[in-house]
Amino acid sequence: MLCDVCKEVEATVHLTQVINGKVQKVDLCETCAKEKGVSDPAGFSLADLLLGLGAGENIQAEPGAVKCNVCGLTQADFKKTGRLGCSHCYDTFAEGLTSLLKGMHRGIQHVGKVPPSAVKRIERERELKDLRQNLDKAIDAENYELAASLRDKIRSLEKASMT
Repeated sequence: MLCDVCKEVEATVHLTQVINGKVQKVDLCETCAKEKGVSDPAGFSLADLLLGLGAGENIQAEPGAVKCNVCGLTQADFKKTGRLGCSHCYDTFAEGLTSLLKGMHRGIQHVGKVPPSAVKRIERERELKDLRQNLDKAIDAENYELAASLRDKIRSLEKASMT
């Protein structure tokens, strides 16, 4: 089996990762494994490995092409460390990160964990937000009957949440 990176030398290092129930395997030769930092766990960069295999093909390879205005992180820095510098980096590198994150996680938006006691409140807030957006659309479309119905639903939900 040939190395997935150089495609020339026999692979001796085999990495396996399970993402959303799908098994992804990467086979590397000794040289490519060392270059990617696989032999040194502290230097191992999953982002570097994935980018080298084309998973993040939308992220430009030339150093300094795009730079975060807040923390100064460049694409080369991200590729080297596998970590973003700040929350603004997600916006700066959004185009290339989307495909990379989709491959690594269930989605591209972090939802976190919700305490069981807050689930109903959060669902009600989401429903109110959706109703308000639909109300705005109905008003813009001059569909006043629908708008009145949505207004009444919003008032009813707001009243129920106060009790």
